[in-house]
Amino acid sequence: MNPPHVLVVDDQPINVRLLERKLERVGMRVTSAFSGIEALEYVQREQPDVILLDIMMPMMDGIEVCRRLKEDAHTRDIPVIFITAKTSKEGKLEGLNVGAADYITKPIDLDETVARISTQLRIQENYRQNLELTNRLGEARRHAAIAHVTEGIAHNLNNLLGVVVGYLDLLRASLDNRERMLRTSDKLDQAVKRMVNIVRELTTIAEFDRVRKTPVPVTAVIGNALQRFRAEYSVPQAQVVIDNQVPELELETNQEMLEDIIGRLLINGYESYEDDTPASDRALRLTATQESGEFNEFLRITISDHGQGVDSEMADTAFEPFVSRHSAVGRGMGLTIVRHAIHSLGGTVKLEKHTDGSDGTVAVIQHPFRDPADEEIDWSQMVGEHLPEESGS
Repeated sequence: MNPPHVLVVDDQPINVRLLERKLERVGMRVTSAFSGIEALEYVQREQPDVILLDIMMPMMDGIEVCRRLKEDAHTRDIPVIFITAKTSKEGKLEGLNVGAADYITKPIDLDETVARISTQLRIQENYRQNLELTNRLGEARRHAAIAHVTEGIAHNLNNLLGVVVGYLDLLRASLDNRERMLRTSDKLDQAVKRMVNIVRELTTIAEFDRVRKTPVPVTAVIGNALQRFRAEYSVPQAQVVIDNQVPELELETNQEMLEDIIGRLLINGYESYEDDTPASDRALRLTATQESGEFNEFLRITISDHGQGVDSEMADTAFEPFVSRHSAVGRGMGLTIVRHAIHSLGGTVKLEKHTDGSDGTVAVIQHPFRDPADEEIDWSQMVGEHLPEESGS
């Protein structure tokens, strides 16, 4: 196992030598840089595990060096520990606000320095392990989802093929009966179209790994999704009440995919009513609000109906392939696509009952306004209140 690699950046050679001697004595590999420019050039060639960075340096100070490190995607994850003579709260916040992980005040306590470096190394190791575990878990989920979807598709295609074979036999037996032959050919055509739809929706799922996000107005997404719903089902008279409480906001998303998600959930709500319910009586309500998370703001969209509803058991499995209220063969990929699509956008979806106990279902979407990977944590808000107050000296 390679020893931890620490880059020490300080324009004072005596400080560098003291730190080198102490860190090498505890088994760390140390590289030295005597200016900010030299440090930036070095990290482009080789990345250390931790950087000890003096703030007060000529030409380019530590604040600017840290800012440039955090602006570069290749170096932003390297923890930076500032070495500073500033003891005020404001001085320490300045360093934390540009992305420093920690700080050490002068005169330097070598044992404390080793302890703080070791803490950052442990955090980095935990981060790497969690990232590896997350990647493995995501891969396992993808494999499980593919296996589950494939199993469902194989089952339904096999059933549909059986239907096609049966109708072909009926056609052969109906050659002398034109009316029955036409009825049978219509049913055969419907079965083939269902098979084509299954293959098309499988292709849709395969596209989820290549998602491109852009800023989009929430109002535009909702409006286009409603148009898509009405056009696809030819139900201009369907009653959809829109309560958009965030009309001025934008979110970073794939507009086509999010509109499809909302459209499919509207269709699911529309189909939840009894088959003989007029379109004008199939009431749907879409509400859009803003919610706050720990590090991000979320768009919350609820789509509620007052149809047949789902029991608790079906609510847990509704997003599995081919689970449906309907008995027809080949139905039920819609909610599966919704779940995979919203996950690829960094969001979640679930089905709930109405809180007032009334009939029907509430579909709940949570979508981050910005990609969490692009969010910068404001360390001053997290740790600022715990910093010591400025001394009176």
